[in-house]
Amino acid sequence: MPDTTDSDQATPRFSPPGRYPISGTLAEVLELATAGGRPHEEIAADGPPEPTDTVAGRVMLWRHMGKRLFGTLQDGSGRMQVSLFRDEMDPDVYRELAKGIRMGDFIGVEGYRYITGKGEPTLGARTVTVLQRSLEPMPDKWAGVVDTDVRYRKRYLDLLGNPESRQRFLVRSRLIAFIRRWLDERGFLEVETPMLQAAASGAAARPFSTHHNALDRDFYLRISPETYLKRVVAGGFDRVYEIGRNFRNEGIDTSHLQEFTMLEWYAAYWDYTDNMTAVRELIVAALEEVTGSTSVEFDGVTLDFGAEWPVIDYRTAVRDATGIDLAVVRDVDTLKAEIAERGIADDLGDTVSYGALVDLLYKRTVRPSLVQPCFLVHHPAELVPLARRNDDDPSVLDMFQVVVAGWEIVKAYSELVDPVEQEERLLDQVRLREAGDDETMMMEDDFIEAMRHGMPPMSGLGLGIDRFVALATGAPTLRDVVLFPLLREAAPVGGEAMADGGGPVIADAD
Repeated sequence: MPDTTDSDQATPRFSPPGRYPISGTLAEVLELATAGGRPHEEIAADGPPEPTDTVAGRVMLWRHMGKRLFGTLQDGSGRMQVSLFRDEMDPDVYRELAKGIRMGDFIGVEGYRYITGKGEPTLGARTVTVLQRSLEPMPDKWAGVVDTDVRYRKRYLDLLGNPESRQRFLVRSRLIAFIRRWLDERGFLEVETPMLQAAASGAAARPFSTHHNALDRDFYLRISPETYLKRVVAGGFDRVYEIGRNFRNEGIDTSHLQEFTMLEWYAAYWDYTDNMTAVRELIVAALEEVTGSTSVEFDGVTLDFGAEWPVIDYRTAVRDATGIDLAVVRDVDTLKAEIAERGIADDLGDTVSYGALVDLLYKRTVRPSLVQPCFLVHHPAELVPLARRNDDDPSVLDMFQVVVAGWEIVKAYSELVDPVEQEERLLDQVRLREAGDDETMMMEDDFIEAMRHGMPPMSGLGLGIDRFVALATGAPTLRDVVLFPLLREAAPVGGEAMADGGGPVIADAD
């Protein structure tokens, strides 16, 4: 193996090989060794064992035990034990490997399968090749990475040292793969829509903005793909979906991140009740397929997704929790007075939107009490300007949310496809923005024009992937299921690290 020497250094520097061909992953070889491995004594009695497999991985354990060495390798598929027998190798090579290999190094091993006296499937090494040296110490092999800030900033160490973290991200990948299969099998077409948008629309949120130098225009990172996906349906694709990132410039807490992954789908000729049936079927099937159960443990509670999900009326739930009847209290000033009188909130002076007040009231009083999976239905019409009003009671929407453990994981509704009403409702949003509510939607003239060309009746749905994964894996915060969450700037050397990864906690962010 060639070494190179820096002109400024007196000691040789290790030069890793460009590739190392393997015969299988560690999991594949482990399965073969488990099924067909023989005791080492039996193999050795037939003469020097011939290699059967070539594997590679990172050294997670390396210990010398007299005339033999035992190590544990890890690759993307899992872990496997390897061993070196001094009598089966050149003594000088054996001594060099015993002293020279450290935790964290990558090595390649060519060897034969056998079963130890304790029943451990093992690969007995005939040759060992050092593929790369680790220049920094590995996490403690027993404790792993326990510092929360380090886990988030150096996720590669977290994945190496904490099997439960590694498992969460495997579950995340498998859940997303299952969702794609499920939708594809039902005739949905996966599409992509712009991340940079000329108007912030599709949700009530404060956007991130940027400037496009070549076009000399300001754009917004999308807060939702909704209006573009509806354009696709108007173009003739009846069922579409997208799994992608959304960006909302708002507060951080355990269930909110400014950059998050969302599944959205739209189905022509469906209404919100069709989506209620579909999303329950999807969630139950995904949990069964990926976790093996429809029940999950989260924050000390067993959440039973397999049971019936109760249907809860939004205004009734608010009235029962607060005594405020939203069917009667219909204006901003009266609602402010009712909220203040009950001591629910005292920071409402700048709130100009009735919908924003209703949303705050619900989140402060009702949402925390919704633990087991449920459908929350018929939200006040002021909450979502893109949703269709109910035919029997136009003061509410044909809409639902799935709420679990106080987290909203799904929002869906029958879509408003009347261009005249849609333009009026977006103009109301513009007036609220001009009055100071910077979380209202912007006007999209092109979207209105697309509607004027005709949109079929449809229902759309959004499912928060990060929240779903967190619930499925028992993760207490979304940072635990996002590989590289955005954090505050790291504390300076010698400074005090922030255990939670930084960021203000704003409980009412949506």
